Formats: sequence, C-alpha cells, structure tokens
Amino acid sequence: MDAYRKRSDEELAGLPTVFGDGLFDGQVVLVSGGAGGIGKAVCFLLGRLGATIVSCGRDPAKLAALEESLARIEVPCFTQAMTIRDPDQVDALMEAVWERYGRLDVLVNNAGGQFAAPALDITPGGWNAVIETNLTGTWYMMQSAARRWRDAKRGGCIVNMAALIDQAAVGIPHTAAARAGEINLSKTLAVEWAPLGIRINCLALGVIASPGLVNYPETARPSFDHNPMRKPGDTHDVAQAVVYLAAPSGDFITGSVIHIDGGADVWGEYWALGKPDWFKVEE
Repeated sequence: MDAYRKRSDEELAGLPTVFGDGLFDGQVVLVSGGAGGIGKAVCFLLGRLGATIVSCGRDPAKLAALEESLARIEVPCFTQAMTIRDPDQVDALMEAVWERYGRLDVLVNNAGGQFAAPALDITPGGWNAVIETNLTGTWYMMQSAARRWRDAKRGGCIVNMAALIDQAAVGIPHTAAARAGEINLSKTLAVEWAPLGIRINCLALGVIASPGLVNYPETARPSFDHNPMRKPGDTHDVAQAVVYLAAPSGDFITGSVIHIDGGADVWGEYWALGKPDWFKVEE
C-alpha cells in the first residue's frame, strides 16, 4: 500500500474483520481525532460492530463529514468541535456525552500530532504544542472520563495511541518525550484506577499508512518500511487492535502496551528527517 494512501469510506465500511456483528451493541465509544486517518478507521470499525460513536476535533467541517459518512452505514454519531488541550472544553464534552447518552463505555485517545524538526531548531512554542496535545490533552481526557465513571459507580475502558519508546525518535524529540510520558502515565493510572473498574492500555504504533505521512520530508520515506515485515501498517490494523482491547477479549488486560509496528521494536530504524550520513555504515 502507498504510504500516503487514504482508505475510502467504502473500503472502511467493508473491510473484513475477525470480530462479530453486534459486539458493541448498546455501547458508547468516544474517539478523539476521529475525522483523521487512524481515528476514522477506528470509528468505522467500532460503529460497524454496533457502537454509538462520539468524536471530537478542532475542525467542524471534518467532524460534519465524519457524521455524514457514518450515517450512510447507519452508525449513530455525535461530534463536538473542541481542543483536548483545554480542560474546560474536555469537561464540557464529557458533560455532553453523559447528558445525551447517560453513559460512556470506551475512550480512545487518538488525537495527537507532531512535526519533524532538528532538536536544536524546536521553539518553546513548538515543544509545548506537541507535549500539550500528545500528553497533557490525553491526561485531561482520561481524568475527566474517570471522574464520570467513578461518580456513576461503573467501570470503563481507555485505549491510548502511543509510539515506540525503546528506540531513539530522531527528528521528533517532543513526541518521544510526550509518548513515553503517556505510556508511563497509563501504567500508573491502570493501577490507581483498577479499584474503579477502569482498564487502561496503550497501542505503540509504528509507521501507519495514512495521509499524515505527507507532512514528513521525502528523505524520511526510505525508513517507512524499515521493520521485519517490510511495509507500513494499515489504519485497519490499528482499529482491530482497539477492538481487541476494548471488547471482552481484553477484559484481563490493563497497564499493557501492544505494539502495532510490524516488529519495528525488535528490528528497524525510523528517521523522521532522513538518515544522517554519520549513521550510514558502509558494508
């Protein structure tokens, strides 16, 4: 698959899955950043399996398009334009979900973003924007959802999108810091909130074929398939992993990190700005 290829709505509506129809009947699932490549795949698959979808993002037009796309396959969807970097807006979203549906079953923290740049060139504003979105925003979403579950005396499930943290992420150090923090935060809260019946897990993503890759320089492309399977992943791969963790199949899994990376965590390199000559070892 072309690394920049976007799955069409028709494809997302018909991709085969190992999971049975009705798996999420009656459940409400909130997917942040659901109008993008990975988020949209998650929304489509969970919706196909019976979930009512809630999503949020900063672009009202993209959210409206998501609602229309899901309506065509008869998946109920509610969206709200907001930023996860503002705790008041996060709380307002949770309030709207509980007022509308009286419940929330699964939270998928998919919203995030970064840009590739040499570490010496990253400004304080650029650094803070990535940390606030990928780490702090995820924290606001988790805390707000957990407070609702606690008050309702019912459990819930959280799946966080993360990244590989056991190898250097040259070119995206702000993301490396944020995602490492996100993973350790998730493990910590999985323990603290276990008495509340809340499960929290992370998906550590390798390179996933999505339109977002177009934001990286052409010099980065040679490392997009640098893993044992020699290909980038598919957004549907990520969506099925979310389902596995959020469905009864994941009932005994919490505080874990599942790698969706084609084995890149055991062999491979990723260079967001291209591989420097220093590291090009001659045979």
